[in-house]
Amino acid sequence: MVAQGYAQTYRVNAVLTASPGQLVLLLYDGALKALAIAHDAFGRPPDDPRRIETINTQLLKAQAILHELQDGLDMKTGGEFAETMHRLYDYHCRRLCEANMRKRVEPVIEIERLVRELRDAWVQMLNNQEGSVALERVRGVA
Repeated sequence: MVAQGYAQTYRVNAVLTASPGQLVLLLYDGALKALAIAHDAFGRPPDDPRRIETINTQLLKAQAILHELQDGLDMKTGGEFAETMHRLYDYHCRRLCEANMRKRVEPVIEIERLVRELRDAWVQMLNNQEGSVALERVRGVA
């Protein structure tokens, strides 16, 4: 029980101290975790009483996270990129809604793949950004 309290405190502190870029990464990770749990639940026996509840809860959680990412887009200054991402998040949510209503795993698999690609691209962008900042610091010292 104490370890669970420490884990909760760690997660809260991680969010409170994260940069905006890291927060987006945490959101992607949260969506992927919810999708993985839902995906696994599809593999449970149909007579498992928690199967449908788990699928529903986790897909709704993933949709909420995707809506949060969508709401975080700066539509005024983001231009075409923000519009494209807005439509992409909308597509993700519609497919997850379909998966939940029809209890089909295929849309979950598709969205897991697409969100993982976005997450991986985001990580690469963050790493490139950190490298650029480090390079600027070195140039400033030299």
